[in-house]
Amino acid sequence: MKINQIRPLEAKFTEVLDAIALKPKMLYFIGKMPENVSKTVGIVGARKCTSYGEKIAYEAAYELASAGVLIVSGLAYGIDSIAARGALDAGGKTVAILGTPIDRLYPEEHQALAEEIIEKGGAVISEYAPRSEVEAPLGPDETMKNGFRELNCRTSFLYRNRLIAGLSDAVLVAEAAERSGSLNTASHAIEMGVELFVAPGDLTRKTSAGCNRLIAEGAHLYTKPGDILEVLFPGGLPGEKKSRKMPVFAGSPVEKAIVQEIFSGNTDGEKIVEKLGISGAEFSQAITMLEIRGLVRPLGMNTWDLKR
Repeated sequence: MKINQIRPLEAKFTEVLDAIALKPKMLYFIGKMPENVSKTVGIVGARKCTSYGEKIAYEAAYELASAGVLIVSGLAYGIDSIAARGALDAGGKTVAILGTPIDRLYPEEHQALAEEIIEKGGAVISEYAPRSEVEAPLGPDETMKNGFRELNCRTSFLYRNRLIAGLSDAVLVAEAAERSGSLNTASHAIEMGVELFVAPGDLTRKTSAGCNRLIAEGAHLYTKPGDILEVLFPGGLPGEKKSRKMPVFAGSPVEKAIVQEIFSGNTDGEKIVEKLGISGAEFSQAITMLEIRGLVRPLGMNTWDLKR
């Protein structure tokens, strides 16, 4: 299969990687670089996962891919490959990020899965050049010795994790022990401002210890694919028609007027203040009370939506 190479800024899908810490100098890929992607979710977790973790990862990937979301994983044993399988079974697209040179697929047992990802419109990507490319830029923890490229694979997979997080609008940790590479991906997501979702697990199960700790530290609690879709598509999926009812509540006239404005589609805080002829302080007090009561949710940049 043909190996292609690009710099991050040369493709819409990868341009975000030009802004991350330790940005990749070059990317190598086999397949088709995704285009016109609405949203992207990275799904990671334990290599030695349980049937519980498998179920979480597969169902999440399947439902998200069915909604048009691109799934990013690492093609490793366990959760990574299960997430890729779920996306493919749903007829969606997925991208696998390697921690090895592009011409050295690991694990080799996933060669057929990698080929299916490529055949169905996805791609396998690595920041590590083919081993024969002596003059290509070196990736993280890669050196030249006696004319040959040498890679420290103990750390290259950790460097790979920043690419998974960087390419994702949200990351889901399906199952992870207290010491897990998935927690490294989670830390990159937090640093990059990527939405982090974590599936809770049995308190007595070692493979859930890392997940439960992330939730305790403030990660989004994941219970179903809809949890992620509601954050990524606060106004509903593209093309999806939803009928919303005006919430009924006992509040002040200002609060009620704000809810009516948001319900009618005016989600910008400054425009609401102007439309209602109220002060910024009045709006701030009222919107805070509405958020506390669970009637509205912030979308960022002083924009708001009703909580469904």
